[in-house]
Amino acid sequence: MRAVASTDTVDNGVQVSSDSGLDQTRRGFLGRLTAAVAAIGALVAGWPLLRSLVPNVLYEPPKRFRIGNPESFQEGVTFLEEHRIFLFRESSSFHAISGICTHLGCTVKFSPFTLPQEETVRQFSYRALGEFHCPCHGSKFRGEGTNFSGPAPRPLTCFHLELSPATGELVVDTATDVPRDFRLVV
Repeated sequence: MRAVASTDTVDNGVQVSSDSGLDQTRRGFLGRLTAAVAAIGALVAGWPLLRSLVPNVLYEPPKRFRIGNPESFQEGVTFLEEHRIFLFRESSSFHAISGICTHLGCTVKFSPFTLPQEETVRQFSYRALGEFHCPCHGSKFRGEGTNFSGPAPRPLTCFHLELSPATGELVVDTATDVPRDFRLVV
C-alpha cells in the first residue's frame, strides 16, 4: 500500500505536501530505536557493576582442619589465634570452645583462676580453670562457655574434636556443635 500525500494551501497560494501519517511512523520508529540502543548501552556499561555484586568464589576458611598432635599441647588452655579457638587439655581429655563472642564477634580473652574451681551449670559439673571475658562490651562466660553477664545472647560454641586416623592429629570441626560436656579422650 502506498501512502498518498495530502496537499494543503498556505496563505500565499503555494501548495505544500504533508506526510503526517508517514512522518509519525518514522518518528516513532526512530524514538523506539534510540531507546533500545540507550538501554543496551546502559546494560553493557552496567554489567560489570551488576556482576561484581555476585561473587564467583567463596573465600571462607575450611570448617574442618587439623591443629596438631595431642602431645604438642600443654596441660590447661591453649588459644589458637589463627582459628580463634580455645583448646582445653586435662590429662588425656580435650575439648574446644570458640573464642568469638556471641554478642558482636569480638575475640574473648581467657582469665584463669589462681586455683581451679568445681562448678555446676545446668546439671553439668566440671573443673573450671577460669572464665572468658569479652573486652569489647563486657560479656562474661563461664569456663565451659555459658554466658552469665553482659550483652552476649548465647553461650560460646563448643566444637567437635576427633583424631585423624591417617596422621593421629587433632581435627576440629567448626561446622558441628557439640554439647558442653563433650570431651575427646585420647
